[in-house]
Amino acid sequence: MSDRAREQRALERRVEALEARLRVVEDVDAIQRLKARYAQLVDARYTRDGPKPRAELEPIASDIAALFSDDAVWDGGAGLGLCTGRAAIRERFLEPTLHFSWHYFMKPRIEVSGDEAHGTWDILSPCTTREGRAMWMAGVEKDEYVRSGDFWLHSRMQLDVVFMAPYERGWARKPT
Repeated sequence: MSDRAREQRALERRVEALEARLRVVEDVDAIQRLKARYAQLVDARYTRDGPKPRAELEPIASDIAALFSDDAVWDGGAGLGLCTGRAAIRERFLEPTLHFSWHYFMKPRIEVSGDEAHGTWDILSPCTTREGRAMWMAGVEKDEYVRSGDFWLHSRMQLDVVFMAPYERGWARKPT
């Protein structure tokens, strides 16, 4: 092999490596945008005065469900329930369990492996119960994602609540 051919092959390998690294960066960005869209839609179900009317919730619930694969699992834990499949997820989001909520997803840790990925997010959500009590909720969401054509979908979302505490009392445990 000539020197020119070796240089050409080395350049091709560098370009291939850069393209692979760029694809991972673009995939992570797409997954972060997916999660942001999910939070935006989940919060769009509420006004400060409570859940929106069902007619307004229906397109929002459909848009939320569209962020999941057909056989996805949405696991909100003991307090929020478990749904399997896009249709069940849509139905779940038609029935708000709170009077108000606002989701903050932070500290994303996302690993991409080909057409699959997993991520872990910390979540903080100030919310109001149906009875009108202001609460702080913090937890961790463990997600799995799958590439679908040119975009990513949730294939599994699991919430692990760290604490749910009344606003006025806060989350600190009093020393005994």
